[in-house]
Amino acid sequence: MALAEFFSQVPRIQLRDPLSEFLGAADGGLMEYGYADAVRLAGHSCPTVAGSYLMVRAALRALYGEEVPERGAIEISMSGAEGEGTTGVIAQVFTLLTGAAAQNGFHGIGGRFVRNGLLHYGSGNQSCIASFKRMDTGAKVDVSMDLSSIPPAPNMRLLMGQAMAPDATAEIRKAFGQVWQDRVRRLLLEHADDPQVIRVVRR
Repeated sequence: MALAEFFSQVPRIQLRDPLSEFLGAADGGLMEYGYADAVRLAGHSCPTVAGSYLMVRAALRALYGEEVPERGAIEISMSGAEGEGTTGVIAQVFTLLTGAAAQNGFHGIGGRFVRNGLLHYGSGNQSCIASFKRMDTGAKVDVSMDLSSIPPAPNMRLLMGQAMAPDATAEIRKAFGQVWQDRVRRLLLEHADDPQVIRVVRR
């Protein structure tokens, strides 16, 4: 599967997963995720998927500092309902990276490594997209994103309409895809650490 070249340049996320260590899947439970993993999960690359990836990265850095974050030890409360807007897509990326799952998640082994019930929808906190909580210390952060400073190319809407036409040429479809991914690239490579785009508020 040939993915966009810039995906490999996106900052990666390393975590330690005690369940993975217990079951012998990874030495020390250390696991590393890249943006391409989120793309494979979603089946596409867009500002929402990219922003979700960056929100997790920023939240983990705020909660753990220089420590390696622990996968499966974070509780997440989404502000929106599961079927509201892009909430479900964002939550899927959050689950991939943190292990936090809704009621359909892993039920654990002997009371340990439980993942279900760690992700909640419709918390009512409309000031952010989600709240992340460390289960060991209780520390919390709210995360949100503002893409207004990374506008799409002026011709993106026109190209999208042309690319969706039944008689669209391969050249038009490719041109649209390039313009679409350029905005994603700018978000991931130029604004990954921009606090005005990926916003984190400690609580």
